[in-house]
Formats: sequence, structure tokens, C-alpha cells
Amino acid sequence: MSPSRSTPLTAKAEWLAGNIGKPGIKVLDATSHLPTLGRNAKEEYLACRIAGAGWFDIEEIADKSSKLPHTLPSAEFFQSKMQALGIENDDYVIVYCNSVFLSAARAWWMLRLFGHDRVSVLDGGLKSWVAISGATESGPAPSTNLGGFTVRASAGAQ
Repeated sequence: MSPSRSTPLTAKAEWLAGNIGKPGIKVLDATSHLPTLGRNAKEEYLACRIAGAGWFDIEEIADKSSKLPHTLPSAEFFQSKMQALGIENDDYVIVYCNSVFLSAARAWWMLRLFGHDRVSVLDGGLKSWVAISGATESGPAPSTNLGGFTVRASAGAQ
């Protein structure tokens, strides 16, 4: 069985609670909101996030030369952003959001498109984590070491 078929599409908050902090487990908040909602995803991330979660900024992890929002970035740019988040090729990445638009799915798709097959979406997002009394934190993003993430062929493209 290929790694992409053995990695579940979603992960339960209870599973994450038992595995968070283990080597090779990385958590990323990929919350995004439409401007018309009057919510600021970055401010919400700084106010309350899963403890240790990095910030997958959908607004910034994009092709900024495009006039269209959220345009897929180049492979090199995506690679540099994942390295800055401390992501390694073998990490199991759990992405989540606190958005009605399920923006974590966008982060999941981008990671898979750029060859990272060990990624799941947190079932229920931040709300499911808070519901089980999972550890949260606030304040500046946690510091990370530069990761060795490299872009590969799209996951599941065989």
C-alpha cells in the first residue's frame, strides 16, 4: 500500500491529543476568511491556536504577482514557505481551520499537489480540539528550525 493510501484524509482530535508533540507530527492552522465577514484569521491564530501550531497563511502562500487572490504559487516559493514552517519530507502534517469555508482543505490540497502525501485535515477543526480540552496557546507564532521540505511529484499521481 502506498503512503498516500495509508494516510487518512482526516484525523480525529482525540488521536491528535495522544500524538501531538511527538517527533514528525506537525500541526498547521490554515484558517482563512472572506473579507466581507469582518474576521481576521491571523489575529484569531495569535489569540487562540492548537499548542505548537504553525501558521499556514493562505494569503501569503500564493503567487503575489497574480491579480487574482490565492493563486497557486511556484513550486520553489511553496517549498521555501514549508521549510520556513519547519516541515520535513517525512513529517505527518495535520492541517486545521476555524472557518466555515474549510480552508484547511486548501492547505491539504496544496501539500498533496507539491508531493507531500502524509497530510490529514483535523476533523472538526479548532472547535473539535477545544471540545476535548486540547491544549491551546496564544501570542507570537512558535519559533521553528528551517525544515528540509522539498517539492516532489504530486501525491497520488501514479
